[in-house]
Order: sequence, then C-alpha cells, then structure tokens
Amino acid sequence: MSRMGDVLAGFHAAWEFESDSVLIRYERGLRTPKLLSALGERRIPLAAIGRVTLTAGKRGTVVLQAEPRPGADPLMEAAAGQLKEGCDPYRLVLPAQRETLAEYYADELRARLTDSGPAERFLVDAPEAPLSFKAYDGKASFDGRTVRFRWFWTGASSAKWKAGDQSFAVSALSGVEWRSPEVFEGHLRLLRGEAAPAQADQDPATVVFGLGYGPVHESLPFAAAVLAAVRGRGSAAAVPAAAAVTPRRDPADIAERIRHLGELHLAGLVTDEEFSAKKAELLAEL
Repeated sequence: MSRMGDVLAGFHAAWEFESDSVLIRYERGLRTPKLLSALGERRIPLAAIGRVTLTAGKRGTVVLQAEPRPGADPLMEAAAGQLKEGCDPYRLVLPAQRETLAEYYADELRARLTDSGPAERFLVDAPEAPLSFKAYDGKASFDGRTVRFRWFWTGASSAKWKAGDQSFAVSALSGVEWRSPEVFEGHLRLLRGEAAPAQADQDPATVVFGLGYGPVHESLPFAAAVLAAVRGRGSAAAVPAAAAVTPRRDPADIAERIRHLGELHLAGLVTDEEFSAKKAELLAEL
C-alpha cells in the first residue's frame, strides 16, 4: 500500500491498510449491525481478496467493497450468500465527499491482488472458540474440538429427547449447513456424510432457530468456527482421550429431564423400554 498504517474510516467500520493485509475494525454501538459488533475486528490478507469495487451508495454515500475469493473466508462460506447488505463485513460505506480518497485506496488494493479464483484453503481466521448460543430447541456449544447440543424440554421434539444430548467430534463431521434465522426454517445442521432427516426438528444433528433464538451475530460465527475446524482438522493435533469425557450434569437438570421424559412416556410418545433405557442413561450422568 502507500504507507503502512493508513486508515480509511467509514460508517460502522475503519479499514487500516498494511503491506499484505487490511485490518478491519468494526464499531460497537447501537446503530452498528450486531454481527459486525460481534466480530470486533478482522485481518483480511490481500491474498484472500479477489475483487475490489467502488460504487455509489444511498443518500450521498459511496461503497468500497472487497469481495473475498471463494473458499477464502469461513464466515462467508458458512453464510452462503444469506447476509443482508448492511451486515456484509467486506463493505465500507463512506460519505460521498471521500469518493476520491476511496478511489485511491481501491486502485491501490487492485494493484496488489494476485488471484481471483477459488482458494485452496481458508486464508481468513475464523472466530475463536469457545462459542455458544441458544437455539429454540437447545443450546449449542463448541470448544474447538467438539460440538455439543443440549436439548431444552420446552422446545426439543420427542425425537431429539429420545436421542438425548449430542456430542460431535470435529473429526466425525464433513461440513456445516447454516440457514439464517431471518428466513423460514432457520437452523444449524452438522453434516456427517450420511442421510439426515429432512425436517430439522427431527434431526439430532441440527438445532432449530426461531424468533430471538440463534441470531445471526451468534449462530453464524459459531458455524464459521466449526466449518474452519472441519476443513483444517487434517493438520490438527490429536485430541487427548481425557478431552472427550463428558462433564457431570447438574442433579436438578437431570431431575427435570427425567420429569419431562415421564411426561412423554405418559403421553405414549416414548415406549416402556425407551423410558427405562433413557432414565438409566440420565441417572448414570450424576
């Protein structure tokens, strides 16, 4: 770039230009989209950028847009084109008076881009684990090695209660499917290379979103982190056996789960054998 450390500030974000990357810092405020506030800052290597544009925006603004190469950013790969324009982390909106300055930086960036084709690996860092969020039917957590789903008795289907709380090692996953909570049937599905139930609420490898549950700024960084771990697991160190041990449950939580299991049993949704087996499984967690 022209001078290391040059900064171009716009609405909700500022871009700092370095010799081999752009450091994007997002504002934290009521008017800033929650996803950008949650990301905080991101360093985008120039090698991850495929194209740069400058276009007229709305209401006396211009928009400097960097487009990542396919496969370069786990966040954008997980989003799969579902982000609203205002939540795009590669979009910098500026007052029209700064158009000349923005054009200068756009030209500087274009001159340093080397490839616009698909990237062979992720070049942008994913959000760091541990991460968690509340879906409608359960709580999802990720520690960098294992994804865990803990079902809520108020929202989980009987099929998920029968299956019990779930743990998925990164090594057992083939990918992640994120469907935005802002559209119908939003969910986070863990892909395992095998056929899954068509309905998300029947799949123990899926948590379902809903109004106020699994918001974009929580569930998308989560999905990106899991996807990055899945794609990069080949170079990851083996997980010690002790790390796979499930922690002891809260006795009050176990009692509540047994109570709900009994309700399912009385309603005829769980057989005698299933009730006995699941109850024994829950008691063993104490």
